[in-house]
Amino acid sequence: MERALWVTLCVVLWVLAVFLMYRGWRNRAARQQDRIGELPPVPAETGPQILEPTTGLYLGSTMAPSWQDRIAVGDLGYRATAELTRYEHGILLEREGATAIWIPEESITAIRTERGHAGKVMTEGGVLVIRWTLPTGTEIDTGFRGDDKSVYPAWARATTGDDE
Repeated sequence: MERALWVTLCVVLWVLAVFLMYRGWRNRAARQQDRIGELPPVPAETGPQILEPTTGLYLGSTMAPSWQDRIAVGDLGYRATAELTRYEHGILLEREGATAIWIPEESITAIRTERGHAGKVMTEGGVLVIRWTLPTGTEIDTGFRGDDKSVYPAWARATTGDDE
């Protein structure tokens, strides 16, 4: 009987912990909603493709400059397999099971490599991070871990305006 009580107590504590984490995530989203606002829609005309699509994992978006302050609004905080493509007018991040993210060219402030992003830590230069400004004026970092990390320098050069 004592064992059954301990098991029941552990299960109740686990359910309570999960509920509190879920509630905390929802409260974070409510606090961030005004700063995030509506994301730019994917335009009908993206312009010519500048870089070949690269596949990988979308790690999430964070409030700049903190690499751990994950955005909880909408589905921006959820990891997903994705394809990243650079066009003349911006960057298209197509995520599996989530909405596509369009990053307009004029919103991009930097593309760099980092060691970690949104709670994911890799080797040096293992994550491609795109810093951009939302229509609300909030600066965010979007993290992408590519399957082929050899393409990262081309992405960084495309931002600085250098030729490949």
